[in-house]
Amino acid sequence: MYDSDLVPSAVDSLLHLALAEDIGTGDVTTIACVPPEAHIDARLLAKEDLVLAGLPFFARVFGLLDNRVTVFLSFPDGTFIPAGTVVATVSGPARSVLTGERTALNLLQRLSGTATLTRRFVEAIDGLPARIVDTRKTTPGMRYLEKYAVRKGGARNHRFTLDSGVMIKDNHIEACGSLTAAVMAARANVPHLLKIEVECTTLALVDEAIAAEADVILLDNMSTEMMREAVQRIRALAPRCLIEASGGLSLDRVREVAETGVDLLSVGALTHSARGMDLSLEF
Repeated sequence: MYDSDLVPSAVDSLLHLALAEDIGTGDVTTIACVPPEAHIDARLLAKEDLVLAGLPFFARVFGLLDNRVTVFLSFPDGTFIPAGTVVATVSGPARSVLTGERTALNLLQRLSGTATLTRRFVEAIDGLPARIVDTRKTTPGMRYLEKYAVRKGGARNHRFTLDSGVMIKDNHIEACGSLTAAVMAARANVPHLLKIEVECTTLALVDEAIAAEADVILLDNMSTEMMREAVQRIRALAPRCLIEASGGLSLDRVREVAETGVDLLSVGALTHSARGMDLSLEF
């Protein structure tokens, strides 16, 4: 059964919007063809290997439509599922199940896609101390769900919102006049508990970030060789500083970058490029 603790009210609002978008004024096909007393028993089938994510939201879609619909989940999110596995069963009034089917599947397919791709990245750096993290490159309105899927894939979340921490990027540096000026301004104006991260694209900026005592240094779009040199400088001069890498971190390259000694690898592809997985609801 679905766990209400996993579906906060903000997510319910999103699910209501998704249902309204799909249903419009009513499911005319179902209303015209299916008797109101008809009952359906259905199974949710994985048609390819995948990592599950989004089952509580899949179940909640039907709960919002009709509390007579019962969803039994066979596995927890985060489970690797081989093709051909029955993931869940759905029983209840046929009209309600048919009306909610597409919205529920859309969510589950996309979130499982994110979890599956995330698991591949996590496995690619297995045995190394670095961690895979996501970014804010999420579908508008879907951030909570997509970051949930990243966690179920085995990775960590970066900032949820702009108030989660200070991240000084190239445009902030341009607006402030220098990296040092940006760090000084941030330190003077934000609570001491918020970490200050600085994006660096050159070794000169890395040196400036070290001197400015940034808490986290982001090595952005650097070659592997330059990244390795940057890590050595930071470890020697600012050993408590966290080091993050980003930019062009494909599955083919991510282990090579992790081997430079960075602490975090932020991968936008986890949320902006994951494809939907193939699951179907069969009656």
